[in-house]
Amino acid sequence: MKKYIVYIGILSAGILLGWLLFGNASTGETAHDHEEAEETNQMWTCSMHPHIMKSEPGACPICGMDLIPAEKVTEGLGADQFKLTQNAMALANIQTSIVGDGEVEDNTIKLSGKIVENEEANTVQVSYFSGRIERLNVSFTGEEIRKGQLLATIYSPELFAAQQELITASSIKESQPALYRAVRNKLKLWKLSEGQIDQIEASGKVKENFPVYATVSGTVSEKLVEQGDYIKQGQPLLRISNLSTVWANFDVYEHQIDLFKIGQQVAITTNAYPNKQFKAVVSFIDPVLDTKTRTVKLRVVLNNKNGVFKPGMFVEGKIDVVKLTSEQPITIPSSAVLWTGERSVVYLKINPDEPVFELREVLLGNNLGENYEVLDGLANGDEIVTNGTFTVDAAAQLQGKRSMMNKKGGKKMTVHEEH
Repeated sequence: MKKYIVYIGILSAGILLGWLLFGNASTGETAHDHEEAEETNQMWTCSMHPHIMKSEPGACPICGMDLIPAEKVTEGLGADQFKLTQNAMALANIQTSIVGDGEVEDNTIKLSGKIVENEEANTVQVSYFSGRIERLNVSFTGEEIRKGQLLATIYSPELFAAQQELITASSIKESQPALYRAVRNKLKLWKLSEGQIDQIEASGKVKENFPVYATVSGTVSEKLVEQGDYIKQGQPLLRISNLSTVWANFDVYEHQIDLFKIGQQVAITTNAYPNKQFKAVVSFIDPVLDTKTRTVKLRVVLNNKNGVFKPGMFVEGKIDVVKLTSEQPITIPSSAVLWTGERSVVYLKINPDEPVFELREVLLGNNLGENYEVLDGLANGDEIVTNGTFTVDAAAQLQGKRSMMNKKGGKKMTVHEEH
């Protein structure tokens, strides 16, 4: 009996000792686990409705889709700041640019332009008599023609009758010289030469078809008729461009107008000839502002006897200016801006060394071609997203941050705070 009492006493002492050694530790571990669970409390969101935030998994109350784990706020970031991975940046081709007047380098301004035909050298070849085009000798647009070249032959009933009048008048020119001169002058008005008129008079035969000769040399830029067409006197047949000189038209923004004047030197480059630079001078500044682009045209005339410049070619011009305005308005590419009705927003890269972004509302001014003036919201030196803006906005929405569709965003918090 004493033996059993000893065994029971040893067992009780063991249980007591085990409780003393491990009981408190277990309680502490449980408390720690609970605290850690609170610290790492996972929030759940909907991929289609990122503003939905729940403390436990389930279904979206709007669309019924299963909720997914929401990304936790990175330590130290503001309520509406979020970070993207470098891999995500590369996959989405997200690009950023520094805000500021990037077009001015020292005292040099870069302008974008385009080669166009020299309108002063353009000509419209017309028919000087009515009739039917029996043969058109110009085959295609872009064909080179020379002055005096045969362009077409035309059958003209009026000219046919006028030739008969000439033959009849030539037989009575001694008795009625005034009538004879009037008939000859009538043919001259139809641009027949003295030689052609003399030939008709000498042969005594009426020609059925008459030639039309080119009055200038150049390139056919447009065919306005086809063979077999009936035409009227004075009707245009061809548009002819003389491309020995061309214009380079550049767009000058409204706030830059006072920097330019006629006679300034322009250095012109083009992708077609990357190692060449062409010199010219400003010959014309349009006195009328284009109200759609808020720009004026600045023009230079380029020598093009070797056919280097083709109409439609893009060029870049660099002009040294004497005076720079003290305050140039900030311009940003239109690709950087998202519109939400009344609001215009961009995404600001707040850390130059890390891909951390934040929504920024801006007040836009004039539309300057592919850019916008920024009246408020940005400063020189700010770095903004200029490519992949919609992708960045989608990332903001998924993380519950202020975005194009979510005006309020979240509160400032860390991973130790409950959502």
